[in-house]
Amino acid sequence: MDQSRVLLWVKAEPFIVGALQVPPPSKFSLHYLRKISTYVQIRATEGAYPRLYWSTWRHIACGKLQLAKDLAWLYFEIFDSLSMKTPEERLEWSEVLSNCMSEEEVEKQRNQLSVDTLQFLLFLYIQQLNKVSLRTSLIGEEWPSPRNRSQSPDLTEKSNCHNKNWNDYSHQAFVYDHLSDLLELLLDPKQLTASFHSTHSSLVSREAVVALSFLIEGTISRARKIYPLHELALWQPLHADSGFSKISKTFSFYKLETWLRSCLTGNPFGTSACLKSGKKLAWAHQVEGTTKRAKIACNTHVAPRMHRLVVMSQVYKQTLAKSSDTLVGAHVKIHRCNESFIYLLSPLRSVTIEKCRNSIFVLGPVGTTLHLHSCDNVKVIAICHRLSISSTTGDTTEIPGGLPSVYQKALGQREQKIQIWQKTVKEAHLTKDQRKQFQVLVENKFYEWLINTGHRQQLDSLVPPAAGSKQAAG
Repeated sequence: MDQSRVLLWVKAEPFIVGALQVPPPSKFSLHYLRKISTYVQIRATEGAYPRLYWSTWRHIACGKLQLAKDLAWLYFEIFDSLSMKTPEERLEWSEVLSNCMSEEEVEKQRNQLSVDTLQFLLFLYIQQLNKVSLRTSLIGEEWPSPRNRSQSPDLTEKSNCHNKNWNDYSHQAFVYDHLSDLLELLLDPKQLTASFHSTHSSLVSREAVVALSFLIEGTISRARKIYPLHELALWQPLHADSGFSKISKTFSFYKLETWLRSCLTGNPFGTSACLKSGKKLAWAHQVEGTTKRAKIACNTHVAPRMHRLVVMSQVYKQTLAKSSDTLVGAHVKIHRCNESFIYLLSPLRSVTIEKCRNSIFVLGPVGTTLHLHSCDNVKVIAICHRLSISSTTGDTTEIPGGLPSVYQKALGQREQKIQIWQKTVKEAHLTKDQRKQFQVLVENKFYEWLINTGHRQQLDSLVPPAAGSKQAAG
């Protein structure tokens, strides 16, 4: 590395894949996350730090934050999906879970999973990206911020992408505006204090900066290699700027924050850069109508594999098909496509289908999330790690994702009772007269149940009035 200027940017994947597109739980605020940070670091020997095990997170989420167990697992599993596990490792894990015969066995397997504690805290914090703002919902946009305008004027530029998860300007603004909180969240519990000034005089550990590499990476200007944040911060010529001390092996909070703010710039592999200077892909396509509005761009000619983006917008009455190394591992966004057939048959990292209508999508295996938002009458054929659907309608013969486990269990018990009842009646070997008497008895009991529960009124209202009744005459 030479001594040219350092450029840092916010990574896209933690937001594209990691940030749920719903308002976060109120307990994910800095106040509660600081308490969690203290709790886990004090209990380092109890499966809490530096690796956080599922059993410990379940205890914190359900017992301390009052989250439902399924929601606690959802956040834990989403963060785990961001790790660099091979497809073979993920398939092996899925097979282990599928072979479990009970909920207890599933929990036993989950208890073996662990995640990086500090990175997981950052992951929980960035869920605030989609926090609902009252002033935004009332006036349709954020109030102007003098602080943002004076210190980061480039962040006011608007993107064509209204989805914050895909908007790299939103990612950059979020990290820039909350940088102090993010650093504070990573401090040693002994240095956590309510005083702003004393916090800024604190020391940040090397482990904390390594964790921050989950969100930030960078390069040296005029160089092509990408480095995680901690490698740049620990680079000898930058110690004075980043605030690293060889003696204490820590960073000055104030200097580190100042250095990060001064180096933070737009993501060269983000959605905005892809739309502005991305390369148009060559497609094997059959044109069925006008193609003038179609916008298809990718950054695969300049971006490393983990930064690949493909954006498709306003494809109208077309059939597009592609299977190539260009798509492998790419994050794909399909936006405002109508009456089209789109085939993306390579392994994909994530797929977002937004505001599309009357179209069919056939996808290769999706490694993380397949998300549908504001779509109507679309058919999606895909294998994915996780499916999420919001503000979307289309006919289906199955329940996406299956029934909730509690409901499925109750339904199974009900079906079992019916089978036992039918078997009992069959093995009773009743005569014809006995069957009639038994049928009358069952009908009488059912009639009593209808009266006692008030359901009889519902049935009576379904019977049409007699032809000579006053209602009919009216």
